[in-house]
Amino acid sequence: MRANLKDDPVDRPKHYTMTKFEVIDVLEEFFPEDPLLWQCGKYLMRCKHKGNPIQDLKKMIWYANRQIKSYEDKGVE
Repeated sequence: MRANLKDDPVDRPKHYTMTKFEVIDVLEEFFPEDPLLWQCGKYLMRCKHKGNPIQDLKKMIWYANRQIKSYEDKGVE
């Protein structure tokens, strides 16, 4: 975790600030207008740091499947 950041469960939870890149910054950069992929990234990046990796990975898969369905409905390959 970045030493200069104080853990704040609302503004800077430790499971989002455990590396040199804050999760929200990465999500905003990669998925600025794609909320389903945003959720996939969020659950993937925190899965080993929040205490229930299987649950977080299942949530990531749920959002990924929803994104896949959306792409399929739009004819995206």
